[in-house]
Amino acid sequence: MKIAIHGRNFPESARPYIQSMFEELAKRQTEVIISQDYRDFLDNAGVAHYSNAVYTVAEGVDNADFIFSLGGDGTLLDAVTHVGARQIPIIGINIGRLGFLATVAPASVRLMIDALFNEQYSIDERTLVSVRSNVDIFGGLPFGLNDFTITRTQTSSMITVHTYLDGEFLNSYWADGLIISTPSGSTGYSLSCGGPVLLPQTNNFIITPISPHNLNVRPMIVMDSCQLAFEVESRSGNFLAALDSRSFTVDTSARISVQKEAFKARLVKLRDDNFLNTLRSKLNWGWDIRN
Repeated sequence: MKIAIHGRNFPESARPYIQSMFEELAKRQTEVIISQDYRDFLDNAGVAHYSNAVYTVAEGVDNADFIFSLGGDGTLLDAVTHVGARQIPIIGINIGRLGFLATVAPASVRLMIDALFNEQYSIDERTLVSVRSNVDIFGGLPFGLNDFTITRTQTSSMITVHTYLDGEFLNSYWADGLIISTPSGSTGYSLSCGGPVLLPQTNNFIITPISPHNLNVRPMIVMDSCQLAFEVESRSGNFLAALDSRSFTVDTSARISVQKEAFKARLVKLRDDNFLNTLRSKLNWGWDIRN
């Protein structure tokens, strides 16, 4: 088996679990390839990883059975771009905070590895959002798992986002911005702006305005088979376009459209891992101090 590994810095409390993971993989004679930045971090941190193979973010992961993401949900979003259309299954080890996507606890890493080798897991396919434009905004990686966002710059007033659904005018959003969320991203930025929670397998996008000037403008659910197009007006002449955690300043002359990506992200789920359990545990649903 060949495992690719990507991560970020970690608290000292997580060190024993990460070291244990590499030791378990070495004991099973697993071929390990590590992202260059994470390899450098591990070397500086004194973690023995028993591997000389590295890959760069630019080239991505090509030939691996799985990719381990060690961090929070942001790290897993990075791993999605490392995999791209190759659709290598991703498993998220939560060394971050909330962890809607990265659901494996550090203390369960050895059990997780055992489950992979014994094929005791399932694959959860997640829809990606694809961004197209007359300018290259995202450097050859125009896809994301959570959301695409148009927002005002820090120095500008509200912007107007003229929005079209399959070529037909939908609305002009006068607001701080607009979020186009996948079901996976429904528990993220969209939720904090009043958007609904969708089950991961729902075939929809969510259009969520950010602080709209007109209070009767509410989030809207549309089919993910549609194409959304945007024209932005801004006094500053530019705006911010963000795809998951990657954001860039864009001129208002840009014409942008969003639709479902042709390929999907494949997330590994262990037997005791399901979305409803995650909702209850992460959002404290049903929790009441009186009970």
